Amino acid sequence: MSAPEHVNATQAQLDELLALARPTFPVPQYELLEQVLTTFSFVMQALQNAKTSLARFRKMLFGATSERKRKLLEQTVGPDDNAATEQAATSTGETAPVAARPAAKKPAAPKPGHGRNSAATYVDSPVIEGLVPDLKPGDPCPACVTGKVYDAPPKTVVKVIGQPPLVATIHKLQHLRCRLCDATFTAPLPAGSGAGKYDPSCASLLALLRYGSGLPFYRIEGLQASLNVPLSDATQWDIVLQAVPAPRAVFAELSRQAGQGDLLHCDDTPAKILSLIAARRQLEAAGQTPAAKAINTSGIVAVLEHGQRVALYFTGHQHAGQNLSDVLAQRSPALAPPMQMSDALACNFVGEFARIIGKCLTHGRRQVVEVFAHFPQPCRYVIEVLAKVYANDAHCREETLSPGQRLLYHQAHSAPPLQELKKWLNEQFTQRLVEPNSSLGKALNYLLTHWDGLTLFLRQAGAPLDNNLCERALKRAILHRKNSLFYKTPKGAEVGDIYMSLIHTCQLCRVNPFAYLQALHGHAREVLAEAALWLPWNYREQLTAAA
Repeated sequence: MSAPEHVNATQAQLDELLALARPTFPVPQYELLEQVLTTFSFVMQALQNAKTSLARFRKMLFGATSERKRKLLEQTVGPDDNAATEQAATSTGETAPVAARPAAKKPAAPKPGHGRNSAATYVDSPVIEGLVPDLKPGDPCPACVTGKVYDAPPKTVVKVIGQPPLVATIHKLQHLRCRLCDATFTAPLPAGSGAGKYDPSCASLLALLRYGSGLPFYRIEGLQASLNVPLSDATQWDIVLQAVPAPRAVFAELSRQAGQGDLLHCDDTPAKILSLIAARRQLEAAGQTPAAKAINTSGIVAVLEHGQRVALYFTGHQHAGQNLSDVLAQRSPALAPPMQMSDALACNFVGEFARIIGKCLTHGRRQVVEVFAHFPQPCRYVIEVLAKVYANDAHCREETLSPGQRLLYHQAHSAPPLQELKKWLNEQFTQRLVEPNSSLGKALNYLLTHWDGLTLFLRQAGAPLDNNLCERALKRAILHRKNSLFYKTPKGAEVGDIYMSLIHTCQLCRVNPFAYLQALHGHAREVLAEAALWLPWNYREQLTAAA
């Protein structure tokens, strides 16, 4: 089929064509023609958009693809697919996967949950106890007179109120002046009002909205203006910036503690800092080559000795591997090399520090998922084997096995199918069943090339299967990027990284981030003096001691 001739048509010409076709075409054919021309107009406009990538355009037309095994294996399987799948499984000494054969589709199970939250979920809410008026345990029953009442389990009722993010209070203080000496006397502010105009809680809430929920300052400005409590975006930035010294001290301590962790996850996501982009363009205009072009937000999640998780964010020219090396530079020389989990990008493995390398099994699986539509038979076999591994890991979590017990379980139940999978992968190339330069060949070769890192969990106790912990942490940076688009200067990026790190670390440790930031801002002197005592998992002890 030869390439069609390119046609340029305006919307007015398409409307004219539809007007001519309406009286002559039957209604069904006319509606089909109208839909075809509407689709043509939409496609041409989308292609003319400079920001539309091929992957984004494909999603616009056909929808986003799913990596879930159930969705992939629900695709229609013909007789040839069954035969090829059985042949692939037979070469490994196994029976063909059951999911490869046509089967009656089971009805989807209803999702658990009813959408309501119990009172136990409101852990930081004040509890007010109510008593029955004129009645106490042991008194005669007012209803039957003869019986006596006793204590029963209390009835719990949750009441939720709404309020603006920031609320202002106006104090009109009496002001007296002496007629003779002109001395003045002003009424004092109520106790606990604080010295400044903005309470430390303002900085805590603004940081949580901006860097925790991705709400830009100008949107907060509009919200506050509509609630008659105006607060400009520049003022919001000043409030957050002036309160950052204490969080910066805690961020440095968290970075030091992350360097002592047994396991560190890391990954990158693109970011924008306008001043760095402008500086790069100036160098390129002058004919010079900038030292670095890419700007990233690196996410590092460290698992400490006692199970605490620390999330760190770094935005700038450095890649995740370079930022991880800076964190490991603070590691005690007496400690054994830590485990590092990330994808297989070479920039994630730089630096001179020894570490045990693990690579994300989800990334390896994704290579196969992306070519599933073109090679369903071999891809189905790989996905089924990896599904067994993830099912085994889920069983270990359900049974709360220790790292050593989990290692033995995987060696007993996950190692045999993975060994057969590796044997099958090698046969695809040695027997010339797969073209090495094809998309399938590249996907299978990825698994073979990084096999040792992808199967670290079979040799090292506590090694994870994938880098999903860091991927979830980076969603916070991605949310911020989607809403705020960019940072203006490296200083703004640093402030954002500090608050984002503290907020996500609190969530990993199941700590209220607003209450934690409130404690840091309200006890800034103590935090600057000894930041190690004000970490998310031990700061309450300091509040108790201060009280």
